Order: sequence, then C-alpha cells, then structure tokens
Amino acid sequence: MASFGNNTVKNKNSVSSSSPTTSSKFSFLNRSLTTVYANIEKPSLDRADSMKKLSVDSAKSIRGKVVKNLCNLFEPKPAEPVLNSKLKPAKSIDSSDEELLLNKLKSTKLQSNLESFDQVKLPGTEDRLVLYFTSLRGIRRTYEDCYAVRMIFRGFRVWVDERDISMDAAYRKELMSVLGEKNKRIVTLPQVFIRGKYFGGADKIKYLCEVGELGKILEGLPRTKPGFVCESCGDVRFVPCGNCSGSRKLFDEDEGLMKRCLECNENGLIRCPNCCS
Repeated sequence: MASFGNNTVKNKNSVSSSSPTTSSKFSFLNRSLTTVYANIEKPSLDRADSMKKLSVDSAKSIRGKVVKNLCNLFEPKPAEPVLNSKLKPAKSIDSSDEELLLNKLKSTKLQSNLESFDQVKLPGTEDRLVLYFTSLRGIRRTYEDCYAVRMIFRGFRVWVDERDISMDAAYRKELMSVLGEKNKRIVTLPQVFIRGKYFGGADKIKYLCEVGELGKILEGLPRTKPGFVCESCGDVRFVPCGNCSGSRKLFDEDEGLMKRCLECNENGLIRCPNCCS
C-alpha cells in the first residue's frame, strides 16, 4: 500500500513535469492569460462626442461657405484698369446740386398740380367751412386722415359743414364736378373748402395747423359750443327720412302704386335739420 501511494505520488509528479496540462493546450482556459488581458483597458467609442465634433465641423464649414458667398455679393468688385489714359473724367455732381435738382422737380410737379386747383371754388359756401370725407373704415389710411382733420377743426371749435360721401352719393358727384374729371386720380379724401376756396387734403391742413396759420385762416367763421353734440343725429349729420321712414317708398293713392320718395337719398336718409340747417 505504501508503494502504491508512492507510485501515485511519483505518477502525479511525472505527469506534472512531463505531460502538458489541459490549460497549456487550451490557452483560453489559462487563468494567467485572462488576468493579464483583463487588466488592459479596451478602447471605448464615445458616440456623443464624435457626433458633436461632426456637427460642429459641418456647421463651421457651412457658415464659412455662406459668409464667402455673401462677401462676394456685397463686396465691391475691383475697378478695371482704364486702357485709354486720354479719356476725360466725368463731371461729378455734388450732393447739394442733387438736392437742388430734386427740389426743382418737386416744385414743378407741385406747381402744375396746384395751378389746376387755383381757380377751384365751391359756390354757395362763402360763409362756412366744408369738409368732404368718409366715415367708412374700408381703407385705413383714408379713414385716419378724415378723422384727424375732423379732430383738428373741432379743436378750433369751428362749425363744419360735414359732407359724408359714404352716406350720400350725391356729395361724391358734387365734389367731382367741382374738381373736374381730370383730377379724379389725384384727389383723395378728405377735401376741404374754406369760404368757398379749395384748400386741399389732410397733408395741407396738418401743415397749416403745425405752422400756426390755420387759426388765422379760420377767424370770422361761425363757432360752436365746446363739447357740443347734436341730440337728434349724434353728430352723424343724417337722420331717417320722416316722409317714408327710411324705406324710400311711398304709396300713391291716386294711382294705387308704390313710388320712390323724392325727399331722401339712396339710403333713405336726410340731412339733420338741427345741426346742418
């Protein structure tokens, strides 16, 4: 038994010294190698950083191209060399000369437009101020000009004969007949007549008010009480027709037919008898 035990010990030693082990045959089972490779850090791919770098680089490249294109568009091109040295330099116009030319052109245009209106007069209105305007808000600029001129005259407390074209089409025909067919495209609302003389539109009235000349022009015209509001029409200057009650139709008993009322306009309205008489 002792010999058997010795033999077994010898066999183990012999096996360990002479025959290769399973770990030596299969390297992946060798713990020494695994411990060596485990300590080595594997390279890691940081995708977020790489994407940021790519996006920043691409953005820089795109911005660079856009800036170059803009520079090419807005930077002045280099002047080409003049081959013929005998050419005379062109005369340069100073800024002051350009302003004088523009002012002359403007003055000639204004004079041509004003000359056509110098002899324009509204008969039967020598003792009042007449304002043609519109109360509709279809065109914002026109409505604002009409409103501004009305407020200017109310500030001077002058009685104004307000003729609303949107409420009565007869006023539009009257204005066109006074100003003439040639000036249809030039004329815009509002239009002002003082003592029967044509004064112009909103720009002229605003300018006269700012300069301080409008108060002198309006001297002697009838005045109104401060804060006066007509109780009949509420400053609309129109009321429904009392003859047809605004229906524009009347029944003729003799003929047994409906007829058009001749006292009101196309809207069945008449001028307010209290504030417009």
